[in-house]
Amino acid sequence: MPESQISTLADLPFHFVGRFPRPTLVRRCTAQGFDTYSSNDLFDRIRTLSLGLAAIGVKPGERVALMSDSRPEWVIADLAILTAGAVTVPIYPTLPAEPAGYILADSGAEVAIVADEVQAAKVRQVRPELPQLRELILIDGEDDAGLDGETTLAAVQARGHQRLMTEDGLARRYKEAAAAIDAEQLATIIYTSGTTGDAKGVMLTHGAIVANLIDVDSVVHFNETDEALSFLPLSHAFERTTVYMYLFKGVEVTFAESLETVARDMVQVRPTVMTGVPRVFEKLHARVHEMVAKAPAIRQRLFHWALGVGGARVRAARGGGRPPLLAGLADRLALSKVRDRTGGRLRFVCSGGAPLPVHVAEFLLAVGVPVLEGYGLTETAPVLTTNPLDAARPGTVGLPLPRVELRIAEDGEILARGPNLMRGYYGKPEATAEAIRDGWFHTGDIGRFDDGGYLVITDRKKELLVTAGGKNIAPQPVEQRLKQHVLVAEAVLIGDRRPYVTALLMPDFAALAAALGEPPADDREALLGRSDVQGLYDPVVAAVNAGQPAYEQIKRYRLLPAELSIDGGELTPTLKVKRRVIAEKWGDLIDDLYTP
Repeated sequence: MPESQISTLADLPFHFVGRFPRPTLVRRCTAQGFDTYSSNDLFDRIRTLSLGLAAIGVKPGERVALMSDSRPEWVIADLAILTAGAVTVPIYPTLPAEPAGYILADSGAEVAIVADEVQAAKVRQVRPELPQLRELILIDGEDDAGLDGETTLAAVQARGHQRLMTEDGLARRYKEAAAAIDAEQLATIIYTSGTTGDAKGVMLTHGAIVANLIDVDSVVHFNETDEALSFLPLSHAFERTTVYMYLFKGVEVTFAESLETVARDMVQVRPTVMTGVPRVFEKLHARVHEMVAKAPAIRQRLFHWALGVGGARVRAARGGGRPPLLAGLADRLALSKVRDRTGGRLRFVCSGGAPLPVHVAEFLLAVGVPVLEGYGLTETAPVLTTNPLDAARPGTVGLPLPRVELRIAEDGEILARGPNLMRGYYGKPEATAEAIRDGWFHTGDIGRFDDGGYLVITDRKKELLVTAGGKNIAPQPVEQRLKQHVLVAEAVLIGDRRPYVTALLMPDFAALAAALGEPPADDREALLGRSDVQGLYDPVVAAVNAGQPAYEQIKRYRLLPAELSIDGGELTPTLKVKRRVIAEKWGDLIDDLYTP
């Protein structure tokens, strides 16, 4: 099937099995080696599971939730759901039971596929509140240990296989049904946090995602000789679309065993292409510099000299000049050693999900790992812009994709339109109308175009925090929970472009004095430095962290001796916190929160 004729994600299994019939298409790292799937293996598992889902009552248009770590079974389940004409609702496996239950209820999911007993326990906890959920399927469940309304992935696949063996013409009918799925049909509902904390279900059609695949493919060139390592959550639109791209182009993709094994798996897989969020590349940058700092002085000088030569090579290439004379020597003596930590074969890496610090991008380019930073949102399926491989500009998020239109509103907000826009927010017409006006999606981000037409993100109009790991966090609900305690007058969550979440807490000094049984202190800084005061606030933060996913938990906090005020510029007339003012005013203290 020609690439240009793929119109839906349901075409994808037939595309890769017909065009890329290779003995290894998908793998997963294990402590013993790899679990391997050929093109035929992957297709057969998708087909039997899809037929099995239909056998247990899954109909076109029904929502099937998928809550699992990233692994081949995630891809198999997703494409089985989609070729059945149903709608995939991904749920982060790190979510606690309550927010996962909200997604199951709001989406109206009738079937949930989960990784293991840990995820199954969350669904069981909230299942009494989910009358529409009729089946729970465990990927790693025991075949003979099913409860009422529960089964295993293997059992569902077995039913599909049995149908395939006994029903005449079923393989043909499966293919015809998949081919009949319309591009405007809903493919997935992906829940993303809003600025108020209410999760909103982004509705994406088959056509929107496929349009994004085709447009990205015209700019970022993967091919069937590439080998990829995947370790980001498939629940996130960025990595999910990337894996679709790998299958679309016949790239061999290997899933890391876990996030903890990525360094090991990278050396084992030796990928040629890879995606990551800024935090991954920041960690590589930090680890390399940490090792260099511990090396003998002569090796330190050698490394920094080589890095300078690598940077000069990049600048020369960018300007069309000749590379430095000693570029090859610098590479052999030092820079290649850095690349060896990534397997030594990377053609390029793609960074998304959050802004990549310029110094990290320049470091990667200098050591010979081209990095392509892009920009997009779940609502845009997800890519809007990307840097071209031969003309990347660090500090920008690149150029718009071919069929994507961008413009900057009068207030600086980035507006987008194109074939990759969402249909809207599931069950939230007012939120949809607010986000899409006159055909333009309002991103909530502030930006500008540079002299070459590259997009530069300068600010965030909405309050949403995006950590360096690419996690979206709505700060207001957490801040409200903190302020519910009598000892907290105001709270400000920090974490945008940072590796983890921290907080600045402004005490209610009258309540604090009462809790200590002493008159209000004249020296507030001395008061807040006392261990007994710290002992009062530790449980407050711990209580707010309880039940929250790890990426939303406050890792460190500081008590501020000053109160926020309108006169001081920290509050608006309506008493909303001005985060930028606070970030500037307390910048040194905030930096200290991220100092080991």
